[in-house]
Amino acid sequence: MKNEAGSNVLKLAVVILAAGRGERMNSSMPKVLHKIFDKPMLQHVVDSALKIKPSRIVVVAGRNLKEIKNSVRGKGILFAVQKEPKGTGDALSKARALLKDFKGTMLVLNGDAPLITAETLSRFLRLHRKERNKISLISFMASNPAAYGRVLRDNSGGILSVIEEKDATDAQKNIKEVNSGVYAIESDVLNLLKEIQLNRLKGEYYLTDIVRTAKNKGYNVKAYCIGSEDEMMGVNTMPELLKAQQAYRKGLINNLINEGIIFLDPDSIFISPGVIIRKGTTIYPDVYLEGKTRLGRGCTIYPNVHIIDSVISDGVVIKDSTVIEGSIIRAKAVVGPFAHIRPGSDIGSGAKIGNFVEVKKSIIGDMTKASHLSYLGDASVGKNVNIGAGTITCNYDGKEKHRTTIEDNVFIGSDTQLVAPVRVGKGAYVGAGSTITKPVPPMSLAVSRAEQRNVEGWTAKKKLTVKSGKLKVKSAKGK
Repeated sequence: MKNEAGSNVLKLAVVILAAGRGERMNSSMPKVLHKIFDKPMLQHVVDSALKIKPSRIVVVAGRNLKEIKNSVRGKGILFAVQKEPKGTGDALSKARALLKDFKGTMLVLNGDAPLITAETLSRFLRLHRKERNKISLISFMASNPAAYGRVLRDNSGGILSVIEEKDATDAQKNIKEVNSGVYAIESDVLNLLKEIQLNRLKGEYYLTDIVRTAKNKGYNVKAYCIGSEDEMMGVNTMPELLKAQQAYRKGLINNLINEGIIFLDPDSIFISPGVIIRKGTTIYPDVYLEGKTRLGRGCTIYPNVHIIDSVISDGVVIKDSTVIEGSIIRAKAVVGPFAHIRPGSDIGSGAKIGNFVEVKKSIIGDMTKASHLSYLGDASVGKNVNIGAGTITCNYDGKEKHRTTIEDNVFIGSDTQLVAPVRVGKGAYVGAGSTITKPVPPMSLAVSRAEQRNVEGWTAKKKLTVKSGKLKVKSAKGK
């Protein structure tokens, strides 16, 4: 990368500290791999870092290096290892081996602070560079500062140092401004890491000590109180993880409300960060939208609906307690209540999939209706088809799956079994109660039933008696 003068230098590198063991999580999983919705905390931090386009990202991991490597996604990420937990100062030193040729600004982030945004990082870097600081950090005002290092300032408001909770005096513990753990450090002062002294109480090298060291040497050091408590929170326990999840969800919902989405009970909604919703859509309580789901304009999503990795087009209505996975629902279709649309399905415009209908890996044509109690699996169904209640496509022969094809304008009567592979031609009718095993020609009627036989007077010839708790059948003659 070239700077404004044209010389070849690396302008920005990001180091993410992720070596903490997370013992307070009471979990065998590495702390930074616990998820906020559908992504590990560390991945949230990596994604924010990628948005500001650094030349390199280095993740410093601990003993779980292999597991962390396998869990993190992102182009060009490098990994350093801190074998022994000797503190944040030591962790940053481990990253330096991968940044020997680096000249520019090093941004230090924490893998257990998943809510940091690219917007805040960009603002922070602008302030750091504008004032030509050698070291900058982000601070914030904490309602309960006990878990954080306090920012000590002089009478003019300049930062003096950061002091950890365990080392703070009673007066210092009352300070509400705390260190977020986000630093911008110029490469030409990274040698100050060597001057950080071991903290005897904790047996660690605190990165916070670099602030006091730099100030003592006369370097320009600033703390910018630009962070919010929710955005900067670190996660060290399961309750804190839950708190972070709630804060993240609240931020997503608030952004969507500002974009014109109507939530009847925002506190009850679960939405993954990859979900996109267009304006004018109304979402009822207890709805789960996950993965890469897309909702169009003017949709209505009723309570207890769960949609995963699916595309819901404009004007669609999804009724109560419906599950949709990996499928497409086209404009103005109505699905549910109590429907299950399984992966690989495509529901046509204006189609209706009603209560207790299951669709799997099937194409349902425009304006087609399957209103009640049916299973359509591995099927291609045309336009304007009526699927009667209790219809089943028998797609599995015990070894292989087979397809059923139903062409346009077909009427399928109730309680029909279509034994695949089979085709029902355009405009044909299938009588209720039929089992169809052979092709049905277009514009024809297919009926497959046993002949009905009525035995008149049969009931009068039989009667039920109860003897010794058992049912016995006697004829009218007493036999």
